[in-house]
Amino acid sequence: MGTLGWRSARSGPLVVLAAAVVTAAAGLTVEAAPAFATPKATPFVSSVTPDTGPSTGGTRVVLKGGRFDTAISVKFGSTTVAYTLVHDDVIDAVSPAGAVGTVAVTVTTRAGTSPITRSSRFVSAPASGSGGGIGAHVGVPSAANGAYVMAAFDGGIFTFGGAPFEGSEGGHHLNAPIVGLATVSDGLGYWLVAFDGGVFSFGDAHFAGSEGGTHLNAPIVGMAATPDDRGYWLVASDGGVFSFGDAPFRGSLGGRHLNAPIVGIQATANDGYRLVASNGGVFAFGSATYKGSKAGKHLNAPVVAIVGTSTENGYWLATSNGEVFGFGDAVVRGSMGGKHLNRPIVGMALSSSGRGYRLVASDGGVFAFGDAPFTGSMGGRHLNAPVVALGQ
Repeated sequence: MGTLGWRSARSGPLVVLAAAVVTAAAGLTVEAAPAFATPKATPFVSSVTPDTGPSTGGTRVVLKGGRFDTAISVKFGSTTVAYTLVHDDVIDAVSPAGAVGTVAVTVTTRAGTSPITRSSRFVSAPASGSGGGIGAHVGVPSAANGAYVMAAFDGGIFTFGGAPFEGSEGGHHLNAPIVGLATVSDGLGYWLVAFDGGVFSFGDAHFAGSEGGTHLNAPIVGMAATPDDRGYWLVASDGGVFSFGDAPFRGSLGGRHLNAPIVGIQATANDGYRLVASNGGVFAFGSATYKGSKAGKHLNAPVVAIVGTSTENGYWLATSNGEVFGFGDAVVRGSMGGKHLNRPIVGMALSSSGRGYRLVASDGGVFAFGDAPFTGSMGGRHLNAPVVALGQ
């Protein structure tokens, strides 16, 4: 059975040949027909050699692919690195120092940025004598800073900024609608969760179990992945937490009185998590720290999302009218509070650098703040179902 989904379409710069004026032998001047505008193809990376190096940086890496002739920059994750254009299909680069984990390697030319694929990844391994392990993802996701994914109520997926489309549930029968999305650290996969606890995995996202077909006291409202992408948590509106794979259970609010329903979950790098309620109440478990909340304070609209900072020392809350509140070291970079929205905000995602974020509305409109680039949206386009979540 084929999978129905959607990909974002991005047009590169156009190469236009102006009309030429030709003088005929008879002395008459005639205007030649203009050539059709031809789109200039974007670059692509087909291999990264070597694809592993120490997290201290300094590894000489050869990128092979194509259409590098007008290269402007090379990035490992969100970090711009020094490079040499050897040929229009070969680039020499030097890996940067950074956290242990997997990053996407991208090349940007005047025509655009290369897409993220499984052939364009680099693993920063622990330096000799340091702790950690290959594949441990610390801090923010390692996808390109302009890449993001949104999920719709019917399981449709929309990708932007080079984020790869790995499949969707759009057009398939679902026992319950999709309510949440989580992305893998390298940007090459994602999970969807339905309100009955069913989980659907795509690309590099590993299926580790679900609550589909089991009795739930309250519907599932969100999910979050572990730092190493080998597990995930689901959270229900009554605060119940369900852990799968290597996701440790650190506690829940199931069976306790809540002043407002839980609407989201946010994971930390050390396998902790925070829950947020629609009244702005925040509940921290495991290594996650509590930095404040909006509980008991007036809100113009309910809270719909929580996103943590890359340092683990803060978080943002977003409301359905686009307001953003920061706690701990979370700096508010802007919001849609007080501005006209065609549809309510339903999700929020951090930029890969950690210095910006995006909001998404149920009509697929995207609003970018800080250093988070805007690379497209579904705003103003026909949707078969409303958007419910956004992922980096």
